[in-house]
Amino acid sequence: MTPAMPRPDVTLRSTPETVSWGWIAADRAPVLRVSPGQTVRIDTVSHQGINTRDHPVTFFGRAGVSSEKVLPDAIEIFERVRRDEGAGPHLLTGPVHVAGAQPGDMLEVRLLDVEIRVPYGVNSTGPGSGAVPDLLARSQQKVIGLDLDRNVALFSAGVEIPLAPFMGIVAVAPPPESRRVSTKPPGAFGGNIDFRHLVAGSTLYLPVFNEGALFYTGDGHACQGDGEVDGTAIEISLAPTVQFIVHKDAGRAMSWPRAEDPAHWYPMGMGASLDDALKQAIRETVLFLQGRGLSAADAYALASLAVDFRIGEAVNNVLMVYGVVPKRLFAGK
Repeated sequence: MTPAMPRPDVTLRSTPETVSWGWIAADRAPVLRVSPGQTVRIDTVSHQGINTRDHPVTFFGRAGVSSEKVLPDAIEIFERVRRDEGAGPHLLTGPVHVAGAQPGDMLEVRLLDVEIRVPYGVNSTGPGSGAVPDLLARSQQKVIGLDLDRNVALFSAGVEIPLAPFMGIVAVAPPPESRRVSTKPPGAFGGNIDFRHLVAGSTLYLPVFNEGALFYTGDGHACQGDGEVDGTAIEISLAPTVQFIVHKDAGRAMSWPRAEDPAHWYPMGMGASLDDALKQAIRETVLFLQGRGLSAADAYALASLAVDFRIGEAVNNVLMVYGVVPKRLFAGK
């Protein structure tokens, strides 16, 4: 039996006052202040079912979801929050101010738990969506039920998908001169990286650009394949429990986020094309391996011999490729 998650030190609810619709902003006042090492449960709400003209109860009711299973948070946000012109589609909770974090530092974000808040999610696609925008002639918003007892998504008759919930957007605020950026394209600040390995037990590292880091998260996914090729995953409201650790001056050399889990390190690269993103991911992998004591030539060779490079994000304007570095390569150390 999996041991119960210890009660978090603080809980941040998703309310009209604590969510930001479509923006990752450096000039938004913190909605919570925490100290490094504290654990924080952060309630988030998916934009699916809210970014429509229909009330969430009506939208989900058409798919057989009873009104009592619609999050009260989603209803309140639908009724009270409006999305600005030019904003991205996602609802984020934040920002959270982490005491002591300063520009040039690195914020370590430990994903201790990722709780599913509702037993359904939405995959939305259609013309203009995804990596092949001309593939479909009609739009579809598919509400997918979850069997939480068996930990699967009930995609269709005879097709079940294992659940692996993670946050699609994990971010710090961008540099202050940017003021705010859309939630759609990712960047050095993190954001919409849609990195499916950010499940419970993983860690993400982000460079800090503002005092307090100003942490945001949202865009929950019940499961997703590499690439998120139709433009969305199973979009769902989740509640991650995170722990923040500040590493002084360690963010100055970071060009992109990176992550790890018990078995692998994940250097990332981003670009306007997959070629550019791959080159950045290779460079980041070589730099990471040099940090493990290898020469540049040996690091490049090891990247070729033992590291897989995968498409993390094939949509959303800025594409992401990541390396998969097995920790067992360094078992002797």
